[in-house]
This record gives sequence, structure tokens and C-alpha cells, in this order.
Amino acid sequence: MERLTDSFGRSFPYIRLSITDVCNFKCGYCLPNGYFKVENKPGFLSLDEISNLTSALTELGVSKIRITGGEPTVRKDFFDVLKNIKSKHKINNLVVTTNGYKLNEIAEQLIETGINGINISIDSLNREKFKEITGKDRLPQILEGIKILQDKGFKKIKVNAVLLKDVNSTIEEFEKWEEFVRINAIDFRYIELMQTGDSHDYFKKYHISASVFRNYIENKNWKSIPRENSAGPSINYIHPDAKGKFGIIAPYSKDFCQTCNRLRITAKGELRLCLFGNTGTDLRPYLQNENQKEELVELILKQLNFKKESHYLELGDTGITPHLASIGG
Repeated sequence: MERLTDSFGRSFPYIRLSITDVCNFKCGYCLPNGYFKVENKPGFLSLDEISNLTSALTELGVSKIRITGGEPTVRKDFFDVLKNIKSKHKINNLVVTTNGYKLNEIAEQLIETGINGINISIDSLNREKFKEITGKDRLPQILEGIKILQDKGFKKIKVNAVLLKDVNSTIEEFEKWEEFVRINAIDFRYIELMQTGDSHDYFKKYHISASVFRNYIENKNWKSIPRENSAGPSINYIHPDAKGKFGIIAPYSKDFCQTCNRLRITAKGELRLCLFGNTGTDLRPYLQNENQKEELVELILKQLNFKKESHYLELGDTGITPHLASIGG
């Protein structure tokens, strides 16, 4: 039974849970200078704190949790986190978002944890361009990891790319992805670049409307399909000649927030009602032992009253999010 609803009638069966701020990539739109450790205590949520949090979320009707970072796989207990959530809690849909850095090494282990899906960030299928965007020459290993997942019969694979003006927004790039989706049963989505507190100049230089990609695929006879209730904000497209799907996530589009169905929890236990909200609520004091669950549930329910109707990104309001790694996207 879903208990997480806001004053606008939206329900929230979906939680994005960051387990670390650390990332080993240097993507221009997120951490162009790489991750810098900040010496402030306490550290990231422990395995026990995550377990207590998940127990409360289950009681609130949450059925889907996405594990994010930073880059979640850099945590030494990453697989323990996944196994704990799958074995101890009634989460039907546990998915992971990763940059795929070690995907070829950990693909089989990922499947063994019982996760239900994986999202992999690949901003270009051009090896040099990928290196230019991320600061890492890892595209071959990531594609090898995807092939291992496919060969082992793993089905729910999604690939995300941030759309960057004159970098990966060309017809050549679109055609490469179209060929990739045609022969692979994988969902590929372009995400329109979003402005954060630290990225004003970058945003000004590289932002381009997702309509350029939408126009491309619609001219190629890709047809949009209805959005599933538990899914994210992507508008998805299919083609009779393709094994996979295309998707577009356009946060600046009209009515984008009307279908919002997720809340976010940072790696240090702060509840964020919106990716670009102006406030956060510290849940950590209520995660220290199992008998605090009732208080934790009440606190989360109370916070839903403060969720706003929109993120107001179109007005230039980026909230308290300095960069996407700080909240897990």
C-alpha cells in the first residue's frame, strides 16, 4: 500500500538512494576537476543505517530503490548493500546506476546479487569523445561489461547520455546510437543538460534542447509509447526494426514535474524532496537502531507536505544542489 503522497496527489513508490559522493570520473557536466574529499564527519551511511532506512521505506509502500552515487561501486561494501536490501527487505525492484568503470569485472557478481536492472552512463560511442567528456578511456571495458550481462541473460539494461551541444548532439552521434539500439535490446536515453549551482558557465556553453534528438527520431518513424507508473520521467520511443528503445528526459519541458514519482536520499542521510530543492531533512538521527522506525516513518510522511509542485529550473532556480554527484542525479 502506497503511503507516500504529497499535496498535489503524486505518490512516491520510488527512492533514489545515494551511498557515496565519491566518483572516479571527471565528467564536465558534473565533476570536471574530479572528486575532492571533504573532511567533515560523519561519513556516508553505514550498512546498518541503510538497512534501517530501507525497512522504513518498505513500510511506506516504496517498491523501487535505485542505488546511486557519485559512483556506487567504489564503496568496498557495495555488494553487501545490494544483498542486504534484496534479502532483508521487500523491495521488488532494486536497480543500480553506474558509470560502468569496472563493469566487465563485476558483471557476473552484479547478477548474483539479484538486482532487477542497471543504468549505465555512456555519453558517446566514440572512444575519443567518451574520453574527452569523462576524463577516462574506459569505453571498451564498459561495452564488454554490457556484453557479459547480455550473454548471461540479464534483460533490464538502460544506457544514459547527457546531451551536450556540438559534442554528442550531432547526426553522426544519433546514427551511432540508432544502430546500437537497433541490434541491442537496450533502452537508450538522452538526458537534457541541467544547470546546477556549480555549472552556470558550462550550462550556458553546452545546453541544447532535447527537441533536436526528438526531431531526429520522429523523422525516422520512432513512435512514442505510454509511460509506466513506476518508471522514471523518460518519454520512450519504439521502432518495429529495433530490439531496443529510445528515450528522452527533458526537465525543461512543460509539465515535467507532474509525473514525479521519486524522492532522493543523499549519501549522508538527508531526504531531498526534489533534485533541485532548497532544503533537506536529516534522517540520520533516526537510523541508529531498528526501534526508531516509527519516528522515522512519521518524519518522512510529515516532510511530504513541503514538496513543491515544480523544480522551477526554467526560472534558473537550481536549489542547493552544487553538482549532480552530491545527490546521485
